[in-house]
Amino acid sequence: MASNAPLTGWMEEVRARLEARSRAEAARVPEGLPRAGVLVPLFVRDGKLWVLLTRRAESVEHHPGQISFPGGAEEDGDEDLSATALRETEEELGIAPADVIPLGSLSPIVTVTNFYVEPFVAAAPQPYVWRPAEAEIAEVIEAPLATLMDPAILEQRTIPGREGTLLFYHFGEHVIWGATAKILAELLEALRLQPVT
Repeated sequence: MASNAPLTGWMEEVRARLEARSRAEAARVPEGLPRAGVLVPLFVRDGKLWVLLTRRAESVEHHPGQISFPGGAEEDGDEDLSATALRETEEELGIAPADVIPLGSLSPIVTVTNFYVEPFVAAAPQPYVWRPAEAEIAEVIEAPLATLMDPAILEQRTIPGREGTLLFYHFGEHVIWGATAKILAELLEALRLQPVT
């Protein structure tokens, strides 16, 4: 993922924070797992940092109706998983790869559905008209990071048969959980020290 666009102050700060933290490696990845890339698009509106999420259509094969970051499974023509994330983001939301400015990456994860996922953080252009693919995306969700950092919206619980504590972010009528919540939690932790300006 490369762009020659200049970084603004908030982009430089996000990039520095992502580079400064330690990135966890995914647990030993079993051979043959399908690979996926997701984009974590950030943008500034009204002086605040926002993140872009989607609610998947009920008709999609994987994770119907769930809140997710744009992205999906690697295809043969993808150079790497960042290319996968960009291709899928363009297919799902109509954001051209040339319009995205890479800022860094988050820790890879293995989902409970046995996908190896690499998340890539990027600046999304603003203003921009999102063009969600109706077959895949039921809703585009724009969320201010300051709201997602509010401890009052975070629920932590254990579920029988699942390892560890699961995170649930209650954002309006939406519940962000699973792999998306895990990725979001790492992003919020990296940016939590002080407000990004």
